[in-house]
Amino acid sequence: MKKIHFIIHLFVFALLIACSNDTGDIDLDGITAPANVSALTTVTQDNTGKVTFLPKGEGATQYKISFGDGSPDSDYLGVGAAVSHVYKEGVYKSKITAMGLNGKTTEVEKEVVVSFRAPENLEVVITNDLAVSKKVTVTASADFALFYDVYFGETGKPDPISANNGESVSYTYKEAGTYTIRVVSKSAAIKTTEYTAEVTAKLILAPTTAAPAPPNRQAGDVISIYSSKYTDVAGTNFNPNWGQSGSFAEFDLNGDKILNYIKLSYQGIALADNVTIDVSGMEYLHMDVWTADLEKLETSLIKPGPDERAVTKDLTANQWTSLDIPISAFTSQGLSVNNIFQLKLVAKPNAGGTVFIDNIYFYKSPAEAVALPLDFESSTLSYVWGGFGNVDASVVTNPNKTGINVSNKVVKLDKKNGAETWGGASLNFESPFDAAKGTKVKVAVWSPKAGAAILYKMELSTSPKDGNGNPSVNLEVQALTTVANAWEVLTFDLTSAASFNSSIKYDRVILFPDFGKTGAGETYYFDDIKQSN
Repeated sequence: MKKIHFIIHLFVFALLIACSNDTGDIDLDGITAPANVSALTTVTQDNTGKVTFLPKGEGATQYKISFGDGSPDSDYLGVGAAVSHVYKEGVYKSKITAMGLNGKTTEVEKEVVVSFRAPENLEVVITNDLAVSKKVTVTASADFALFYDVYFGETGKPDPISANNGESVSYTYKEAGTYTIRVVSKSAAIKTTEYTAEVTAKLILAPTTAAPAPPNRQAGDVISIYSSKYTDVAGTNFNPNWGQSGSFAEFDLNGDKILNYIKLSYQGIALADNVTIDVSGMEYLHMDVWTADLEKLETSLIKPGPDERAVTKDLTANQWTSLDIPISAFTSQGLSVNNIFQLKLVAKPNAGGTVFIDNIYFYKSPAEAVALPLDFESSTLSYVWGGFGNVDASVVTNPNKTGINVSNKVVKLDKKNGAETWGGASLNFESPFDAAKGTKVKVAVWSPKAGAAILYKMELSTSPKDGNGNPSVNLEVQALTTVANAWEVLTFDLTSAASFNSSIKYDRVILFPDFGKTGAGETYYFDDIKQSN
């Protein structure tokens, strides 16, 4: 008989007393193996396959779990301890081994069923693209889902397109019509959750976005026929009665007016009440054209006689096509363009579709343009500064021809009493910023005080608007003046702005005098804005 004297724990005290003899020696061989062994087994409902074992039994002092999936057994656990294990989906025969104080063990099997939850609360949103014909977008999300497959139901396209749960997937049908879409949402579970709906792939018959905005140009570099950017030639008739088929309307896209020729065969445009226009000094005829169904557009310039020449251009469906037709394409055919009085548009194929046309104008490349570097000395350029926030802006004669700046013309910014802390003035570039010419900008500044913050900003005017209605693509760099009532050159390192991108063609410069301070009736002057490395 084995005998042992030792200090015992409370949780086995009663057991040991019951097995002891009159001398106090403990008879371990008399202790039976653990009984009523089991384990409380819980499976998390999050598709991880995590199973937690909390073993229990009578007379057990420690436990070990064999998980039944080929992985190593757990270490021994004390009474009241739990162990977790991650399973793949399936049914497993786990084994709980309970050991008593004398080393005797009891083993029991326990079936573990790992069944991941199928996706629940599946929500599917199906939308037609507002800008692209026959394009449908599906967004599906479900609790416990990992991803989903979309069967778009077009004949000959049996394979699904997959997307992560909550993300979107798009598909453009070959033909407009009604289709059955089936969405299969999947988790780690074998079971899936499905959704079926009919959707109509719609043909977009009108633009939903405006044509590209024309660039800034000097008045002498453009002859505008139809645009909101430039001053149009007066008296133009966009729908003279030439006996053409189809119809005409002026389409209103959220306040933006666009010419609309419906089922176009041919269409005349009579310029300036048929008074001739000399476009010989121009280089291009520009038009922005949108169509859902027309392949080509033929454009003719017509002089009295009538004498005309035509140029045909391809169109891209469901988006704006910007056409820049060289004037030489007409003159090379023998047409004199110093007395043009009509334009003609012809559909190819004839009466084959509907077109929307905006921004019709002739233009030439400028001999000089409002662009960096800016010295404001040109006698032909118009430097149109726009003040805001109660700041007035103008180009004036330099009132302080001293020190480093004795030029004739400078920009004057009056920050009036009470002017906004963000008050300043902007100028549009006619030729955009080119980072290859330098990523630092130097500006000559005359300030009435030292320590004034001068904020230099550039924007991409055509970028989407932010919450304040300003272009969202921009950069800002700030510098402090160091002298009062004297010219100095401040350097703005554009690369120090986190938003700076050398590939962006910024087309607007903005100056903020004494930025962050309410106006105090002070005047600031700026000159010689130029790039450097």
